[in-house]
Amino acid sequence: MNHEPLVELVRDGLVEGVHHGSAIVLAPDGTTLFAAGDPDAAMYPRSTAKPLQATAMVRLGLRLSPAGFAIAAASHSGEPMHLDAATAVLDGRSPDALGNPADFPYDPVERDHWVAAGRSSSRLAHNCSGKHAAMLATCDLNGWSTDGYLDPAHPLQRAIAATVEDLTGRGIERVAVDGCGAPLFATTLRGLATAVAKIATATPGTPDHLVADGIRRHPELVGGSRRDVTAVMRAVPGLIAKDGFEAVQVAALPDGTAIAVKIADGGDRARQPVLAAALKLCGIDVPSGPGNLRVTGKLAASAGSL
Repeated sequence: MNHEPLVELVRDGLVEGVHHGSAIVLAPDGTTLFAAGDPDAAMYPRSTAKPLQATAMVRLGLRLSPAGFAIAAASHSGEPMHLDAATAVLDGRSPDALGNPADFPYDPVERDHWVAAGRSSSRLAHNCSGKHAAMLATCDLNGWSTDGYLDPAHPLQRAIAATVEDLTGRGIERVAVDGCGAPLFATTLRGLATAVAKIATATPGTPDHLVADGIRRHPELVGGSRRDVTAVMRAVPGLIAKDGFEAVQVAALPDGTAIAVKIADGGDRARQPVLAAALKLCGIDVPSGPGNLRVTGKLAASAGSL
């Protein structure tokens, strides 16, 4: 990807570091409001793909509570509320059935409590356990074997791939394996923004809307009580947002205005100021994160002109 400078780290007026990246903001009609870097280059969406994967499963007939849809689309922090929500989706299955690795809670406070209590890592505590629980439930619903459910050739993953292509409007350029073991379908930032806009504007009662409704009702399950993705959804009514490893971020307003961001070096600290600046382009002010980080280049010029 041909990235460009998006965020500077400043100390006493001197630029100490620069985060390059790419970003795009789409209008409700799909036209480009802003673009920086290379939003049409192939990239891995990491966990920002989870709302798309959850939508695929709902299209396959999965029906959960709003909390269930939220945890299915989550990279959760491993707080008790997250473990309870994922357990509910398992619906009696043992957490050992989950195909994701065992891990400690993602949230550092929860992780410290977990370790101090002498608890071992578990599959349920992994931040992707809600998605995997939903995958198992979808296989059961459709009469598919759960053996090999993470194989790209499994009927579940083929159906998810088809939905990703439908939502993004693009063919899948490459298939990799995500950190949780699930197939990871490469797309573009423009494709990601297009997909999340479709989910955010879905007609009430449709499968896609069930996912958006779950995310909106339970932003605390999508991230966690100390996560910026949860804070921004609480601050902006109707916004759906999802963060991902390697500093990927997507967000969409109820009218279909959509944002997708990728920080080139995977520096997570740069996501929040870029998202805040992109939202400012849409007329919305939210906290931009640490004061020693500032947006730069075209994004700073565009956001600062408002």
